[in-house]
Amino acid sequence: MLKIILYPFSFLYGVAVFFRNRFYDLGILSSHDFDIPVISVGNITVGGTGKTTHIEYLADLLKEQFEVAVLSRGYKRKSRGFKWVEAETTVSEAGDEPAQIKRKFPDITVAVCENRLTGLRRLFSAENRKIPDVVLLDDAFQHRRIKPGVNILLIDYNRPLWKDMLLPAGRLREGSGQVRRAGIIIFSKCPENKVTPIQRRLNSIEIDLKPYQQLYFTTYEYDKIKHVFSGKELSEDFYEAGTYSVLIITGIANPKLMYDYINNYAGETDYLSFPDHHNFSERDIELILKKFGETDIKQKIIITTEKDAVRLMDMPDLPEIFKEVLYYLPVRVKFLNEKEKMFDIKILKYVGENKSNRKLYKKEV
Repeated sequence: MLKIILYPFSFLYGVAVFFRNRFYDLGILSSHDFDIPVISVGNITVGGTGKTTHIEYLADLLKEQFEVAVLSRGYKRKSRGFKWVEAETTVSEAGDEPAQIKRKFPDITVAVCENRLTGLRRLFSAENRKIPDVVLLDDAFQHRRIKPGVNILLIDYNRPLWKDMLLPAGRLREGSGQVRRAGIIIFSKCPENKVTPIQRRLNSIEIDLKPYQQLYFTTYEYDKIKHVFSGKELSEDFYEAGTYSVLIITGIANPKLMYDYINNYAGETDYLSFPDHHNFSERDIELILKKFGETDIKQKIIITTEKDAVRLMDMPDLPEIFKEVLYYLPVRVKFLNEKEKMFDIKILKYVGENKSNRKLYKKEV
């Protein structure tokens, strides 16, 4: 019933988005090309496709050979304008995802700016001591003022575009026809060992895969659970005995994969789910501790996501009992069907062939 009520608003939204994209396609609104390597990672749906983990995969792939920079808008940060992100920069200043990336990769450059064109120019200005060989644009598929050299589009395998609607009735930021702008399409969060050749073929037909596009499928691979504040790995007993009671707390769009993974090992699980990018309050911590205290099992812990852990670490005056039992589940991207090497070669080749232009670009700016 609600979707029916919202449909007229989705129609009006769709008209506005159509003309915006059409104006860019016709050159009425201008897109800026850059000679230096720029890789965009984005989506068409609102949240929950795994942009941060794929940005981290790219950063890890490129950082040994190239000077890498990540530029994000810094969603839900309290600051404005351009800002360099340092290891000590708080979530409120930078946003949770840029803060997480910088703490995981302290040697790469991370910056936030709601105007990506301004942000790119600042990255290549004299104030930056480490001029990047490549810039990774986070969540920039709709930011058409910049024309990236490689445009990567993520689609949640469990939430196909062809079964969704435009905002506000659905979760689509723009029509599924805009998939054509991507050079690389990745179906993310796939169930491992369940994506058959027939299913891959059906997905390629549904998105109307073009000859110039490459299609990949990825899933999540989890590392050993770690303590949020000490970084120590959780005892191996957790993975063998099944005697732990776990309270899972999440502030992400779709935590199902995480739930399924922990359920494989925990003897008892309970859940508290908060909205995506949720800023935890003292009241939330009280609620979590109350829920945590409801079980009498001796071996009990709280497990959260990497992104939530970053936000929780920045909270002042956390109760010691909460800090003692708080762990997080590290996650990384894994390519299915042995396509990781193909993807890596394409990205490394693109950056390697274009990185020399960065000095010329700096002079022009």
